[in-house]
Amino acid sequence: EVQLVESGGGLVQAGGSLRLSCAASGFAFSSSWMYWVRQKGLGLEWLSSINADGGTTEYSRSVSGRFTISRDNAKNTLYLQMNTLKTEDTSVYYCATSPAGTKRGQGTQVTVSS
Repeated sequence: EVQLVESGGGLVQAGGSLRLSCAASGFAFSSSWMYWVRQKGLGLEWLSSINADGGTTEYSRSVSGRFTISRDNAKNTLYLQMNTLKTEDTSVYYCATSPAGTKRGQGTQVTVSS
């Protein structure tokens, strides 16, 4: 059974940074593309992707240049370093096994204050 557990969210001032983590289990993490998505209204917004060995990363226009996705396959853990946070980044963040976020964890709340 796929299990994804996000952590690292919290309250931060605009311009600040947070690092999210996602502990993965129940599937072949080290051979899987992984994704970060966030809640946007009633839907999910894709933010970033990373391939199995971490050598290929992709970002949405909204976070490119500010967020960095990475992974540690030895620890079955996915990360999202978020810098220069903006109030509009306030959301629930999920790691997922697909860009649509169909299989995702419970999420971690990120709140950016002005």
